[in-house]
Amino acid sequence: MTKRLTEVAKKAGVSEATVSRVLNGRDGVSEATRTAVLTALDVLGYERPTKLRGERARLVGLVLPELQNPIFPALAEVVTGSLAQRGFTPALCARTIGGVSEMDYVEMLLDHQVSGVIFAGGSYALADARHDHYRRLTDRGLPVVLVNAGVDELGFPRVSTDDAVAVEQAYGHLRSLGHERIGMVLGPEGHVPSRRKLGAMVQAAGWVDGSAHVERSSFSMEGARVAATKLVERGVTGIICASDVLALGAIRAARRLGRSVPADVSVVGFDDSAFMTCTDPPLTTVRQPIETMGQAAVDLLVTQIEGVGVLHDELLFEPELVVRGSTAPAPGR
Repeated sequence: MTKRLTEVAKKAGVSEATVSRVLNGRDGVSEATRTAVLTALDVLGYERPTKLRGERARLVGLVLPELQNPIFPALAEVVTGSLAQRGFTPALCARTIGGVSEMDYVEMLLDHQVSGVIFAGGSYALADARHDHYRRLTDRGLPVVLVNAGVDELGFPRVSTDDAVAVEQAYGHLRSLGHERIGMVLGPEGHVPSRRKLGAMVQAAGWVDGSAHVERSSFSMEGARVAATKLVERGVTGIICASDVLALGAIRAARRLGRSVPADVSVVGFDDSAFMTCTDPPLTTVRQPIETMGQAAVDLLVTQIEGVGVLHDELLFEPELVVRGSTAPAPGR
């Protein structure tokens, strides 16, 4: 007990006596100090006293699928900074292969009486995945915001990049360079943002049957290399990818086939994550407005937490084509 008092007092920036008064429900403590102590208790992983467990902490979960893709640390930086400015303590939950699942993280966050949760790149984006843990959040009335497209029936507010505009920009750029045989490397079949991108491509390119122009992959460079190899072998000269990581795999595929990027094959990514200016060649990509989206996600969540109202519509943010060195005129032009 003494160790717990010391740790919580240090975390909250108050005396051990103040922590004791809060935990025992005594008077003489300001609401701000009381909140700081309870938040410190939650962050350190200690259970609240029974009489205090019904109150939610000013703790907000941010659940990410990974941290290896630079776009997710970039989003985490925006969201955690914005939450801190609004007086909330962010709890970062990043999944790893064979590690804690998204479902387990939800249970942990519920145990800590969080005020709300922001998800990015979770199983909500996969139509054929299990979604039971999201419904638990709905049953609890917990504020939730999803970043980028997810299955409609969950009903949570969403902050998304406009996938249709992203594809129109990428396709228009490759067409302006004279590319006629253009393919796509997308995520799994049930991945909702990839479905949207494919739908936009069918519209833009007028495909009747796009199966020969599309390959699916996990969101890894290795998977993308296999997928892009098939496209290049079919004579594709321009490849639009559903992420920068997939685009880097596509460049690797072209080179292993003895092709040059961009002289023989042009590649366009999606995200504009960190270090894409440092790749060889620097990657042409469609930039997600991560800073604006991250702040909007926090605003939507805080609005729910404060009981002002819930916007169930999806907010679409326009991306921006960033032209670098991985695209060039089609061969023969």
